[in-house]
Amino acid sequence: MGGLMDIDIEQFDNVLNTNVRAVFTLSKLSVPYLINTQGNIVNVSSVAGLRSFPGALSYGVSKAALDQFTKCLSLDLAKENVRVNSVNPGVVITEIHKRGGGMSEQEYANYLERSKDTHAMGRVGNVFEVAETIAFLASSKASFITGALVPVDGGKHAMCPR
Repeated sequence: MGGLMDIDIEQFDNVLNTNVRAVFTLSKLSVPYLINTQGNIVNVSSVAGLRSFPGALSYGVSKAALDQFTKCLSLDLAKENVRVNSVNPGVVITEIHKRGGGMSEQEYANYLERSKDTHAMGRVGNVFEVAETIAFLASSKASFITGALVPVDGGKHAMCPR
C-alpha cells in the first residue's frame, strides 16, 4: 500500500512481478497446451484495475496492466479459439488483508464495515461468488466471450468515490 512517495522501487517491482510478470510467464508456458486442448484463461484481477484508489499505486497499476494483458492476449489467441477473460473482484472476505496487509482482526472488521458503503449492493463479496464467475467464464456456456473484464464487485466499479 502507499503512493509514489511511500513505496520504493523494490516494492513496486515485487507487486508488478507478482501480478503481471507471473501471469505472463504462466500464460506463455501454458498457451501451446491451451491451443491443443482448446482451453481458456481466466485471470483474477481487481476492481482496482478498473478504478483508481488513493494509496494503492503499485497494486492499481499492476491490475490495470493485467487487464490490458487480458484484452491483448484475447485478441492474439482468438484465431486459435482460446478465450482469455478476467474477473475483477471488489472487496471479498478472505485472509489477504490480514496476512498481506498486516491488519488486525479489529482493523479488518472495521474495513469490512466501511466497505459496505463503497459497494452499491451495500455488502462485500464472498469467495464463492468470484469462484462461480470464474467457473462460468471457463465453461462452454461462455464460449463466445473473450477479452471481457467482469466486475464481481457489487457495483463498486460503477460508483463515484465519496
